[in-house]
Amino acid sequence: MKANPYHIWLSEIMLQQTTVATVKDYFIRFLTLWPTVEAMAAADEEDILKAWAGLGYYSRARNLKKSADIIVAEYGGVFPTDAKDLRALPGIGDYTSAAIAAIAHDHAEPVVDGNIERILSRLYRIEAPLPKSKPEIRQRMGALVPQIHAGNFVQAMMDLGATICTPRNPKCGDCPISASCQAGKTGEPTRWPIKLAKKPKPERVGAAFVAISGDGAVLLQKRGDQGLLAGMSEVPTTNWDSRTDGETGIDAAPFEANWLACGSIRHTFTHFHLTLHVFRADIDARPKTNGWWSDDVGNEALPTVFRKAIERGLGSS
Repeated sequence: MKANPYHIWLSEIMLQQTTVATVKDYFIRFLTLWPTVEAMAAADEEDILKAWAGLGYYSRARNLKKSADIIVAEYGGVFPTDAKDLRALPGIGDYTSAAIAAIAHDHAEPVVDGNIERILSRLYRIEAPLPKSKPEIRQRMGALVPQIHAGNFVQAMMDLGATICTPRNPKCGDCPISASCQAGKTGEPTRWPIKLAKKPKPERVGAAFVAISGDGAVLLQKRGDQGLLAGMSEVPTTNWDSRTDGETGIDAAPFEANWLACGSIRHTFTHFHLTLHVFRADIDARPKTNGWWSDDVGNEALPTVFRKAIERGLGSS
């Protein structure tokens, strides 16, 4: 049975920087809501962001919508088969384009994910540390991919890395290519791939303000179209980002009210850790704001960091 390029594309975009266990339910939900690329192109971006909320790296969700629009408008709803054309779509890089071309169309493309990086680093005992070794790994993979049944080969390599050539405690005795593995012959295969020491993530601070009306609705607003978490919903917050701290006190509240300190929450982004000091106010008369009052925050396009802030604020009652 031929693989569905829409399913491959959706799963690979979701799996960028995210684990299979986390993605599984999201993948099923998206296919239920938008079973085809045409359905996704017809969807509202806000609905896609709402369904994506909690999965992180929200530019991926916006790029899903942009790519779906292009595939329907320019390709008649049929995914390009060539990796070069796939790379031209928003959010699709070398890996995802190669994966779609190989798995869906059996093109001999050098697909390289984290599992394959690990296998080839060990197989050839590549001494250059990641990410410097990526060009060599890609070249090695290109030489291995067969012209026939490329998709099966690529998926078999991924499975080999996920189940046998694992980061810790690899099952070298069960490995079908152990006789050729140079790292395995050293008796210390887990030394590879070699990685540079990670720099510690900076710590940032800010404040979040959870305003609750008499009927239990929570004040939300929309973030700007640029920068971190662009276009997502949020509770009012201060101007923090990966490089700068935001204000942390009541003086930064969006309007005058009886704001009460509720403690803090901590959240980790790709490039920094964030501590938000959370304040809550119970509002009798709703002030005029640029936001809206939501009585169903569970169905809003709220990133995890703001869900944490709301939970802290609601938990203070």
